[in-house]
Amino acid sequence: MEKVLTQETLKSDFIDKIARESDQNVYLCYQCRKCAAGCPVTYETDYTPFQIIQGVIYGQRELVLNSKMIWLCTTCETCTTRCPQEIDIARVMDAARIIAQRERIKAKYPVVPAFFQTSLQNISWFGRLYEVGLIMMLKLRTKDFTKDVGLGIKMFLNRKLKLTPKPTALREVRRIFKKIKEIEETS
Repeated sequence: MEKVLTQETLKSDFIDKIARESDQNVYLCYQCRKCAAGCPVTYETDYTPFQIIQGVIYGQRELVLNSKMIWLCTTCETCTTRCPQEIDIARVMDAARIIAQRERIKAKYPVVPAFFQTSLQNISWFGRLYEVGLIMMLKLRTKDFTKDVGLGIKMFLNRKLKLTPKPTALREVRRIFKKIKEIEETS
């Protein structure tokens, strides 16, 4: 007797985690590959958005959580807007990143989560992004002190970088961060 692949036979803990985190039904994907055709970062990645979605559907946890794609995805939402089934693929990528971090899976590009964490810390301190502070904190965190120095000097000389932060809406931003922390602690 031939086994038929259905939503029930494909059910896995991994797809349940992705579904809970992203609030998306990836089973709707019918493999048109429009998401992959429009993705601007596939030339740098190991898998396309389509392959990540298929990996989720087939419960390939290691493939998905250890992929370059989930870290290089810029969440530009090109894949999401092209999906005829209206799957928010960018949210699925976000969910995969969140799960990978929770499970302490090392990112293929460690600078990406370092950038996210540094940016959020910077915003919580100043109420907005303070670029020079972000760059300095990121350099300290990644220990990559010389990369892009020439570009930084050029931006400074063209007055694109401000040496001092201009805190704005600090009270409101800190209230938002406090609320997020409360939500994360209860879930």
